[in-house]
Amino acid sequence: MAALSAWVCSAAIPLTEYQARRAALREKLGAAVFVIHGKTEAAGHEDRDGFFQEPNFYYLTGWTEAGAVLMLTPEGETLFLPKRNPAMDKWHGARGSAEDPNIRERTGVARVVSMEQFAAEWKKAIAAHPKLYGIEGEPGLAKLKEGAKEFADAKLEIARLRMKKSPAELGMMERSIAATLEAHRASWKKTQPGLNEYHVANEMMRVYRDAGCERNAYPPIVGAGPNSVLLHYNENRRKMDTGEVLLMDVGAECGMYAADITRTIPVNGKFTARQKEIYELVLGAQKAAIAAAKPGVMLTGKENSLWKVAFDYFEAHGKMGKYFTHGLGHHIGLEVHDAWDAKMPLAPGMVVTIEPGLYLPEEGIGVRIEDMILITETGAKVLSEALPREIAAIEEAMKKRK
Repeated sequence: MAALSAWVCSAAIPLTEYQARRAALREKLGAAVFVIHGKTEAAGHEDRDGFFQEPNFYYLTGWTEAGAVLMLTPEGETLFLPKRNPAMDKWHGARGSAEDPNIRERTGVARVVSMEQFAAEWKKAIAAHPKLYGIEGEPGLAKLKEGAKEFADAKLEIARLRMKKSPAELGMMERSIAATLEAHRASWKKTQPGLNEYHVANEMMRVYRDAGCERNAYPPIVGAGPNSVLLHYNENRRKMDTGEVLLMDVGAECGMYAADITRTIPVNGKFTARQKEIYELVLGAQKAAIAAAKPGVMLTGKENSLWKVAFDYFEAHGKMGKYFTHGLGHHIGLEVHDAWDAKMPLAPGMVVTIEPGLYLPEEGIGVRIEDMILITETGAKVLSEALPREIAAIEEAMKKRK
């Protein structure tokens, strides 16, 4: 695990990339003012994981400290930072401020000033460019809208930028994936009849925490037997019995980037004949969808979509489509369900999950297989392919259980 930990923690996105993102957004928004607020310390304290930056703000700045505001205008960019507070520094350590001599080099933003100047700077900017862009519903925006002659939501424009991952972002995601795959491998060794679901969930979290990942990408879903058919089950309390399947939808977040991987395994190490039958159907549907993934195809929808490829596969193999009760996948990046434009087809650089599943409550069998894929110029690359999906490989790996 030491080698994995060092690898996971080594990635970084250069400040020049954040600069390019802000420049791209300024170009899209034209002669207008754009304002976005970072998360405040108070909002961060509501999260039991500690303070984590608002994803859109982070995407545009890479700034991880609380209370900042970014303003973009046709003339340039300004980052507003809270004034230094020595009393608070005793609690959290020194935070960056506009007074720091190296703050521009540290943030990569051309102009950094104190938050005390925001009101005056805002009035000047909106007087010159009466149209305001922001993210609807964001705290602090309502008051700014009152001073603008026109408002438009920039959420979709930012989402379109976020949909295509850069090489640096892919590097960050590969590290989250590596830690998550290691956690899944550990879960296969841990799983035994008589243990509780939380024993497995805890083992998985321990592994990617040890690898340097800061938190779960989402609440771990570890459900055995009747719980395997519950799509977002995360109580993880039930005792696992022999003869059941265990569905584990678990992913790490490392350096703000999420992983989302699902595997379904036999609790006692060997699938029953019926479990194999259902599993092979799900694996077949996933393989068909991945094979069809390429630029120009839609991820969701009833026509020309990967969801339809999976659904048609289930229908062609025993009319099983009625047991496929959710979507096929989603974009993933800074958020596990990442920002996206549902009207845009897949394009090179996009990373999505492919996660067909069949759920039979009357039999207590739920099977989902989920992998992350990168859309390439000609097709797709499975980023999580190092974790086996074939029945024989899973059963062989489970012979090495603790």
